[in-house]
Amino acid sequence: MPVPLYQAKAELFKTLGHPLRIRVLELLCEGPKQVRDLLSAMEVEAPNLSQQLAVLRRAGLVTARRDGATVVYELAGADVSELMRAARAILTDLLADQRELLEELEQAG
Repeated sequence: MPVPLYQAKAELFKTLGHPLRIRVLELLCEGPKQVRDLLSAMEVEAPNLSQQLAVLRRAGLVTARRDGATVVYELAGADVSELMRAARAILTDLLADQRELLEELEQAG
């Protein structure tokens, strides 16, 4: 029996529910990166990064290709980049609303 769409979405969001995975996706939004470039941009040990990249690959969010002895990672498609932009926009709106509420509370006090 096929998995209901809402369950598949929940699994996707579970995959995205780790800060290191989000950071990797943000970096890959800038373009393909070698593992060493990802490591230098993040404060993480190589085995931990490797584990998070494997999770993202299994979920189909990133792809990997060999370039000689190096592995280059990139987003699996433009939709992943759009998802990251949408998340940023949602957070920006939420924070703006919270700032307005805080200002109202400060004025009332």
